[in-house]
Amino acid sequence: MTQIRAIFFDLGKTLLYPKSAWQPVFLRADKALTDALISQGIEIDAHRFPYEFNDRLNHYYVDRETTLRETGMMRILQQLLTEKGFQDAPPSNLRVALDAFYAVTQSNWLLEADAHPTLRKLKMKGYQLALLSNAADDLDVQALIDQHKLRHYFSFIRSSAAAGYRKPHRQLFEEALKALSLFPQQCVMVGDTLDADILGANKLGIYSVWINRRVNKHTKTLVDIRPQAVLLNLSELPNLLDNISKP
Repeated sequence: MTQIRAIFFDLGKTLLYPKSAWQPVFLRADKALTDALISQGIEIDAHRFPYEFNDRLNHYYVDRETTLRETGMMRILQQLLTEKGFQDAPPSNLRVALDAFYAVTQSNWLLEADAHPTLRKLKMKGYQLALLSNAADDLDVQALIDQHKLRHYFSFIRSSAAAGYRKPHRQLFEEALKALSLFPQQCVMVGDTLDADILGANKLGIYSVWINRRVNKHTKTLVDIRPQAVLLNLSELPNLLDNISKP
C-alpha cells in the first residue's frame, strides 16, 4: 500500500460532539437571531420570525442533501428578509444576527476527550492534517476551531460554506489534495457520516475510516456504503494507521 501522508478529519460528531438535543438549541438560536435583527432596526415580527426562519432552514437542509450545493446562511437570511420587504438590510447587520445565532449553537458543541491527544500524536508521527467540514457558515466553523484550540494542528481547513459544495461532492477533497500536493492513495478520511465522509472518500480512492461512537444506533449501516475501517474512538486511529502503512 502507498504510504499514508495525510489525514482528513470531519469536525462535528468526529472531533466535537453535541451535549444535548439540537431542536431546543435551534429554537433558542432562532430567537437570538430575531432579537438581534430587531435591535438593529429591522422590524420583523418577534413571535413569527423565529419559526419562519427555522422553517426556511429546514427546507434548505433537505434541498442541499440532494443538490450538494452549500449556498450558506447569509444568503438564506437575505432571501427571507427580502421577501418581507427588507432587501436593503446591510450585510454587517445580518452578520451580527448570525453571530448571535451561532453563539447559541456553538455552546452546545463539546470537544471529544481523545481529540487533542490523537491529533498531537499524529502530528508527532509526521502526518499532515486537514479539516473538511460540512457547514452552512464558514465563520461558525472557524470560531469552533478556535474555541476548541484545534487550528494549530491543521495544514488545511475548508468548510462546505467556503467551497460551495458539501461532502460527498469531490470539491472539498480535491481542494485538500491540491493544497497538500498529495494523491488520494496517500490520504485517509476520518468521519462519522457514511453518505458524506465515507462515500466521498471512497469515490476518490481515499482510505475511509468511520468513527461511529456518535452515530444513531438504529442507523449504523448503509449497505451500499462501506468504510474501509470502523473505529469507536479517535484514540484507535494511530494504531490503525501504523497497520495499514505496513508494507
